[in-house]
Amino acid sequence: MKVLVFSAKDFEIPYLEDANRGKHKLTFIKASLSSKTAIKAIGFDAISIFSADEACFNTIEKLRDFGVKYIALRSVGYDNVNIRTATRLDLRVANVPEYSPNAIAEHAVGLLLALNRKLIESNRRVKYFNFNLTDLVGFDLNNKTVGIIGTGKIGAVMTKIMHGFGCHILGYDIEQNTELVTNYNLRYTTLKELCKLADIISIHVPLNTETHQLINEDLIFEMKEGVILINTARGAVINTEDVIEGLKNGKIGALGMDVYENEKGIFFDDHSLYIPDDNLLVALNARPNVLITGHHAFLTEEALTSISETTIYNIDCWEAGKETENELTNIGERV
Repeated sequence: MKVLVFSAKDFEIPYLEDANRGKHKLTFIKASLSSKTAIKAIGFDAISIFSADEACFNTIEKLRDFGVKYIALRSVGYDNVNIRTATRLDLRVANVPEYSPNAIAEHAVGLLLALNRKLIESNRRVKYFNFNLTDLVGFDLNNKTVGIIGTGKIGAVMTKIMHGFGCHILGYDIEQNTELVTNYNLRYTTLKELCKLADIISIHVPLNTETHQLINEDLIFEMKEGVILINTARGAVINTEDVIEGLKNGKIGALGMDVYENEKGIFFDDHSLYIPDDNLLVALNARPNVLITGHHAFLTEEALTSISETTIYNIDCWEAGKETENELTNIGERV
């Protein structure tokens, strides 16, 4: 099968090639998918896209007209794909439902530790041989209350890690994980109560209509003074303006984020020669109690291997005329 890989990054190409083992003809381009770049897919049976690519209604219509039949996502999230349109136009879409929940959860913990113990500022001082300890005071994680919003695969790993630190764990999810309750003393509660009691809040929910800007002014008002907020889920799960206001008034003591609601067109590229025209991102970046990483929580060898293998597996299934269990399009609704 001829496959065009959009948004191909140098670090992932070797993993995809290893997983492919010469079975499919892969073509890698750095351009991201949009209605303007969809024309590049002419002559290809399938495309592979990443979370920053845009497969909206117009884009999918163009892909269909250009002869593309399959879309293989290299991510868990698929909020960037109009699944309903793909189903109606008979394009098969599959994602990578999981790759390494450890990678995401461990990155969230890394953000937490760096913020709490002021590691970035401490290292910055030491670079200039300044060993003054003023304003570097943190707190023990032991006996602190951690709120986990979303206790799926990633949230479950986060729960286990924080339990190892001796934390009290609160959970919020539409489905409860009894193993976490039994083995890690997690207590499920309402979102409002979680915000009232947690010293640390870590977000691990997908982006959908229910979770869009879930963390807003009302919930921030309920939070403990000086709470540490960690987001490695999706940027639009939080209302950035409201969070900035929470940082200003001290309600939010620190913010660690690997995702940003307006990251499209900014993240994954080098903008060091100019400042992006984004006042919210500039405001966040200017605050010493905010730590931002560029959507690279997934970036481990294990995760890249799993993503590549599942992506190629999905394409293998399609070429063999089979449905992959990772499909997002509803076959029964295809016309």
